[in-house]
Amino acid sequence: MPPLIRLLACFLALLVAMGVGRFALTPQLPHLIAEGQVSLTGAGLVAAANYLGYLVGALDAVNARSPRQTRWRLVIGLWASVLLTFASVPAEGLWPHALLRFALGVASAWVLVVVTGLSQRIAAEANRPRLGSLVFAGPALGVMLTGLLALGLNLHGQGSATLWLAFGALALVLTLVTQPLLPRPQQPATAAAAPAGKRPQALYALLAAYGLVGLGYIIPATFLSQMAAARFHGQWQADLFWPAFGLAAALGVVLVSLRRQRPGGTRRWLVAALWLQALGTLACTLPGMAGLALGVILSGGPFLAGMQLVMQYARELAPHGHARNVGLLTAAFALGQLLGPLLAALSSHFSGGLQGALYVAGAGLLLAGGLMLRARSGEPVGANSFAKQAEGLPCRH
Repeated sequence: MPPLIRLLACFLALLVAMGVGRFALTPQLPHLIAEGQVSLTGAGLVAAANYLGYLVGALDAVNARSPRQTRWRLVIGLWASVLLTFASVPAEGLWPHALLRFALGVASAWVLVVVTGLSQRIAAEANRPRLGSLVFAGPALGVMLTGLLALGLNLHGQGSATLWLAFGALALVLTLVTQPLLPRPQQPATAAAAPAGKRPQALYALLAAYGLVGLGYIIPATFLSQMAAARFHGQWQADLFWPAFGLAAALGVVLVSLRRQRPGGTRRWLVAALWLQALGTLACTLPGMAGLALGVILSGGPFLAGMQLVMQYARELAPHGHARNVGLLTAAFALGQLLGPLLAALSSHFSGGLQGALYVAGAGLLLAGGLMLRARSGEPVGANSFAKQAEGLPCRH
């Protein structure tokens, strides 16, 4: 099967598992709160259950020992995203939604970890690394589609059950198209020849920074629709912010994919992305439409591009252990984002709003950029080989 088709399947798999299975909660929160199913504090706990499942799924994906086990996680995770979204239709109240979001978190993490490793390998083998990077736009397109579906159904006065049904139908159609095209995992060819020794010190800084990114980005990514609904008192214009967030995220991925590959360039782009995201998160605290619009642009643009840069930088630092490092990074990210909704729940409980949580989230992203800025500036292990791959030149490890 041509590499382009396999990468398209990876793109669609991330659209289903992340864009629908995981982030469809965001446009649903205004409905769940308005219908009395959860409070704002309860919404934070439902989101936290999702991210706890994401942490469990990421840690489990790291322990996949064979291509068969990896394939099983990919297929089951994809179909679970469909079935659990449909199961959300009759769900009522805090605990049913929390349990469903936990299971969806496990499924989405399985798909993300497996697809990230597969897509980067396929793109590298085909000397088309830019196409591998564009796979990360899949969740952004999913965010746009769910946001536009929510906008259309909200204009017709539909509630949360109808939205879950529409999201499930979208995921089902795309999964039926995607599953036959999914690439099959392979035993890493470099595993036996991987050099022994410690991981580069900069990789530990990257793990810490990525955990802070999870804490920082998740507040606007989870509560953007609810913040817009509260400010615009349920008017239809509030529903524009979430699909606009997805559009900004897609454009960010494209921009980063088109950049020129230079030594040390990935780390510098990552610092810039994290600090822009910090400014966007803090902008959400500003009053009126301008604050949220600025937040959408500045935090949405680097949303998935930052993930893309993190995974590329990890490959540059340790190319031989990339598959396992993807799992470790995803687990660190999941731990950080698990703390985000709990922070939001505390902020809502004690202050009645999300201002405090947004300030802490912005500070976490600023600190993450600082960690990357101070990371050891010497050329990472494997940087020359990665640059050659980016230029389409033969590469030796």
